[in-house]
Amino acid sequence: MKSPSANLLAEVRTFRQNHPDVRYVDLIALDIAGHFYGKRYPVEMLEKVAAGGPLKLPQNAVLLGAQGGLFKIGDYCFNDGDPDANRRLVPGTLKPVSWESQPLGQMLITSDGTEAPIEFEPREVLAKVLERLHLKGIHPVVAFELEFYLFDKKLDNGLPQFPRDPLSDDADDQPNLHIERLSRFGDVLDDMAQTAKAQGIDITVITAEIGPGQFEINFGHCDDGLRAADWAALFCRSTRGVALKHGYRASFMAKPYLQFPGSGMHVHVSLYDGVGNNLLAAHQQQPLRHAVAGCLALLPHCMPIFAPNHNALRRVGGTVNAATRASWGFEDRDACVRIPESDPRNLRIEHRLASADANPYLVLAAILAGLEHGLEARQEPIAPLNEDRSSGTDFPVEMLDAVRAMHHQPVVRDKLGAEFVDVYCENKRQDHLAFQQEIHAREYRWFL
Repeated sequence: MKSPSANLLAEVRTFRQNHPDVRYVDLIALDIAGHFYGKRYPVEMLEKVAAGGPLKLPQNAVLLGAQGGLFKIGDYCFNDGDPDANRRLVPGTLKPVSWESQPLGQMLITSDGTEAPIEFEPREVLAKVLERLHLKGIHPVVAFELEFYLFDKKLDNGLPQFPRDPLSDDADDQPNLHIERLSRFGDVLDDMAQTAKAQGIDITVITAEIGPGQFEINFGHCDDGLRAADWAALFCRSTRGVALKHGYRASFMAKPYLQFPGSGMHVHVSLYDGVGNNLLAAHQQQPLRHAVAGCLALLPHCMPIFAPNHNALRRVGGTVNAATRASWGFEDRDACVRIPESDPRNLRIEHRLASADANPYLVLAAILAGLEHGLEARQEPIAPLNEDRSSGTDFPVEMLDAVRAMHHQPVVRDKLGAEFVDVYCENKRQDHLAFQQEIHAREYRWFL
């Protein structure tokens, strides 16, 4: 069996043979805010890293706020000397970039699996949750679904404009689910799908959603939770790039229009034992009920993850298919936790609360922590919406309230890591305060 470095080196050399015109490779990782950071490496230097050479980036790059700035978080950022931290290459993720003006490659990097992982790095948080579940004989299978909007490439005084229908050159300003919209925007959607597949992402169903210029892409079910989250992260990056190439903007912003539906990140999760039995389907589906109860119990304490910014919290304000309380139901899209109709082999939950711009690593980590908590506590859930349309428990819809609810919750701190929770909550609090430090025109209209 080849060593990890031998496999990586073979991957890099094969890539160079297949793409001789590529001179640089972007080494990228997702920060807390859900943005990629990294370095652009000459491809010949990448061979040295793949062979076991050092790969270091500033540890605090993970802590960047939504606008890329650094906040003082404990001793991080300003009292720690801004140290480097080791990263490693993620095998199987070296792929060509087709949406840039010059030939490029890209490859994921991470601190998980290094000698000193960064405790608050999103991918490391998920890796720890998955490792703990695997040690308990629990093996998740995961599928993400992502909604997004297309806008015209040009903004109107900073505001988004509806995308132009390529056939009529009219604005696609009508909310509908018409499948003809897939044909009218077929060129850009097909390019998005093919580009994602070239990145190794298992793209399946494409849907025209209700909002004007809104679409949804589904990914295949994956038995590697880290890879499933990698797919979601990489898809957002490639989709934005492809859209610009076609004269559009693609955005995963949670609520770009008040009058139209927001964009969500729906996550399907089933749990299997070591021989492939569906754990949720055992004992007349009693574990499913326990898992649902655990998800609902932790949901109000994970809102800064599921709705990571001011705009994302707008999405949970009562529009179509966006829950306003922690609830569950069978085949019910108004619920936070939906149980799709399926046979016992494929029994799963669909977690529907997260916004499309949430960090996929952290969203999956929080969902799995809730499932794990439920299987341990073995509590019965509240009534499903199918039995009681008023069933549900409240969750915070203001960021500072959400941060307080998350910060001191003992189960969340235990399952996701106390150091991560401290850092993440302070990052969200500082981001929110920074967002408030600007007076908008409406404020003058109301109060001047």
